[in-house]
Amino acid sequence: MTDEAYAARRLLNHQSVGVLATHSIDVEGYPFGSIAPFALNYDGEPIILISDIAQHTRNIKQNNKVSLTVFDSSADDPQSGARLTWLGDAEPVDPADAETRHRYLRYFPSAISYFDTHDFWFYRISMRRARFIGGFGEIYWIEKDRMLLDNPFRKTERGVIEHMNRDHAQALLHYSRVLKRATAGEVTMTGIDSEGFDMLANKRKLRIDFESPIKTVEEARNALVSLARAQ
Repeated sequence: MTDEAYAARRLLNHQSVGVLATHSIDVEGYPFGSIAPFALNYDGEPIILISDIAQHTRNIKQNNKVSLTVFDSSADDPQSGARLTWLGDAEPVDPADAETRHRYLRYFPSAISYFDTHDFWFYRISMRRARFIGGFGEIYWIEKDRMLLDNPFRKTERGVIEHMNRDHAQALLHYSRVLKRATAGEVTMTGIDSEGFDMLANKRKLRIDFESPIKTVEEARNALVSLARAQ
């Protein structure tokens, strides 16, 4: 793990919306930018949910080479804050892939209604390369083997989340109020990985980073208990 790869991954994990750039089919030769909510799959790749009637989907079907740019939305000066441009191929996710569907909908629960209207489909952005700017003079190209980090909780995440949301609602409120200084009436855990975990607080994503990487459910329990004691 390199410092820049970790920092880039940390930025990506803290955000939930990016600027998706596709190749315009209506104005040939020009890029087309649009806002795209995303969640990461268990391989660490961005997943987007897009409609067949959307312009960016039509563009992708003609040329699936895209980029997704995310930036530190909390920075006072966006140009001095961290930003990441993820370049890759937008590839359809198998409709039978319930794993990806369930994970995405935990982050964007209202998106379930999309399937009642137009034709929406999941796409993953398979990484080719990433450009990360951590600040002034901190500019890096990051390769796939350094950026991607498998989520060790692929098989156990749903159980951890269900347990926390059912039995430890007060701990989740504590994480939100004490660690993130966010006041929320309702907080739910949405995801966990080796470097941190995610929550929704009043429909807003909150990310808590672990002090050191974890791999097992027991390590997750210990880390969550320790954070619940933080003042």
